[in-house]
Amino acid sequence: MKKIIVLIAALAIYQQWDRIKAFVAPEPPVVASSGEVILYSTAWCGYCTKARNFMNEKGIAFREEDIEKSASARQAYEALGGRGVPLLNVKGTVISGYNPQAIAKAAR
Repeated sequence: MKKIIVLIAALAIYQQWDRIKAFVAPEPPVVASSGEVILYSTAWCGYCTKARNFMNEKGIAFREEDIEKSASARQAYEALGGRGVPLLNVKGTVISGYNPQAIAKAAR
């Protein structure tokens, strides 16, 4: 019986290892410096792709953070009031959703 309980506990720890690791040794939050552009996105988001393509076409340098793959990116996203993707932090201006006019205006 003890072996079964230890096996179940080990399996539970294995399945939740990412969460345990983030709890024990959290990554520092990803924060934008004064002149930086950060795109908080997910791999499956079509509007994230549009925002990425728009900034590439306009020559806007940006750093992309996937909120599903990075705990620190998720923390920064939530600290900015993230409720959907894409979420952009353009030099301190937070833009929620794909809005090319707002992105271009804030990136000037």
